[in-house]
Formats: sequence, structure tokens, C-alpha cells
Amino acid sequence: MKMKGPMLAVADMDKSVAFYEDVLGLHVVMDFGANKTLTGGLALQTAETYREFIGADAVSCGGNSFELYFEEDDFDAFTDRLKRFDIQYVHPVIEHAWGQRVVRFYDPDQHIIEVGENMKAVCRRFLESGLTPEQVAARMDVPIRYVTACRRPAAAVMHRRNKRRGGN
Repeated sequence: MKMKGPMLAVADMDKSVAFYEDVLGLHVVMDFGANKTLTGGLALQTAETYREFIGADAVSCGGNSFELYFEEDDFDAFTDRLKRFDIQYVHPVIEHAWGQRVVRFYDPDQHIIEVGENMKAVCRRFLESGLTPEQVAARMDVPIRYVTACRRPAAAVMHRRNKRRGGN
């Protein structure tokens, strides 16, 4: 069995697609009319057809027991960009105990969206602030090998992986 991704029931497909494209930068990769799959595997289904699928009189949205989680490499630029939209926030930007900054807000159907700072970016931010790798590991509650890996440029990591696999 393979998990294919979450599916959200939406009241207005066009409005929801526009939100996910404009705010989060996702794009439609499969369009079946009443169901659209976006980049990252997120599927949107019209509430009307979903009611038929599950044999229910109504579909409720807006519960707070579920969220879609995204990570952003340039968190500051993302939160600046969010200001251009009429966003209903669950909360403003907060910083968790491990140092990751996150923001939560609602989509048009009151589904919760969380966008967090990429964890490698958190690690690099702490290193750039002058903390030692050991201090960063303690601050983030991660193994020192994670901090060491975050310090390496992506090209060096790919070169080592290729070398282990017998590549050049």
C-alpha cells in the first residue's frame, strides 16, 4: 500500500485552486473537474461530489484536528509575501522551543495550513548567529551529526552519495 496524499473537500474549487496557487505556489498537475491534484500530492475534491462519495447529507470543514504542513527555505520572504493576501491567521509567526519559526492560517474552507521554516535553515541560522555546533544541537534537540550535515553544501552531500553508489 502507498499513501498518495491528503484530499480536502472544498466548497468552491476555483477559489481554492487560486488560493493554493497564489499563496503557497502549488500548481494543478491533474484536473478531473470535480477533483484536482496539486503539486506535492494535495488533492482537492468538490464538497458536493464528496458528499455523494461518502453518502452524507453534509460535509463539514474547519475542524482543528488536522493541518497541512509545508516547509519554506526562505521563511522571511514567505511571511512578507503573505501580507499581500487577505489571510485569516490561526496565529502570527511563533518560534517553537527547538527554534523553528512557523505560521498557521486558514484556507478558504477553514482547513489549517502550517508553514514552517525549513529545519536546515533553522540550523544554519543558529550557526550563523555564532552558536557552536554543539550548542545548536542542544538548542534544537537534534544529534550533532544532523547539525554537521546541515553545514555541508548540498553539492558536497550529493557528491558523497554518488560516490557511495559507485558514481563519479
